[in-house]
Amino acid sequence: MKKYCFGVDVGGTSIKIGLFTVKGELLDKWEIKTRKENSGARILEDIAQSIRKKMDERSLCADDISGVGMGVPGPVLEDGTVTVCVNLGWSNRNPSRELGQMLNIPVKCANDANTAAYGEMWRGGAKGYSNVVAITLGTGVGGGVILGGKIISGNHGLAGELGHITVNPEESEFCNCGNRGCLEQYASATGVVRVAKKKLREHDAPSVLRGKEAHLSAKMVFDAAKAGDALAMEAIDTLGYYLGLVMSFVTLTVDPDVFVIGGGVSRAGEILLEVSQKHYDRFIRISSHYAELRLARLGNDAGIYGAARMTIE
Repeated sequence: MKKYCFGVDVGGTSIKIGLFTVKGELLDKWEIKTRKENSGARILEDIAQSIRKKMDERSLCADDISGVGMGVPGPVLEDGTVTVCVNLGWSNRNPSRELGQMLNIPVKCANDANTAAYGEMWRGGAKGYSNVVAITLGTGVGGGVILGGKIISGNHGLAGELGHITVNPEESEFCNCGNRGCLEQYASATGVVRVAKKKLREHDAPSVLRGKEAHLSAKMVFDAAKAGDALAMEAIDTLGYYLGLVMSFVTLTVDPDVFVIGGGVSRAGEILLEVSQKHYDRFIRISSHYAELRLARLGNDAGIYGAARMTIE
């Protein structure tokens, strides 16, 4: 009987790897550097080498391992093909097949936001539910959709790209994707800072943030809002408005049990839930029964948990 599995979360700077029991106990976790030179040619080889080393340390063989799950920062097609991972330098590769051949162990691959959502469903803030939408508020905004306990990636791997839903067609500044008015421009850590700086330019109201523009962070904006700074609260309310709007779109499309909000911005805690809930409630009027909002619980480990879970039937 196969008792163990590995979860891998491939990031642009580092690769997180976890060894789990098939029951969900995290036995060990570690990181290796993401070597992106030569279009990321060494990344899979480095992962394989690191997993082999851990198996040797634990006296494990391939027959002990149910599989390796891997989350990557880009769209993944149903057959495991990655059309593009800009942060890794990959294009038109099938990392599931390649890594599986290196290890002689089954490998499954999915978008990293989807694996994080799966992790939160398995052992995190959405445990006990099978219809989950996870929203990750970090440098950007990611999303993952799980319906009936299955990751929904769509025909082109674009399902769950909530950060690039257009919420303000009148926006004059560009998003990194080339569009204008994406959710990411308001609800990410960089978005919160952008909105706060814009309000500081446009208004002369007193604020503890004035004079700090050069090194302003999302945490500083949230801390100021928690302390009662009106201008900072306006910036946070803007986040809540657009996030609540997008969650209403998603609710009226897939009707999940729960939204789980994670990423670095989620460390702001209850104020983030409160401001998002206020606007979410405003936009959902058709029914009194709709998804609950929760904070994620697994932090940076959500990706390896979800990746590991993909290997367990």
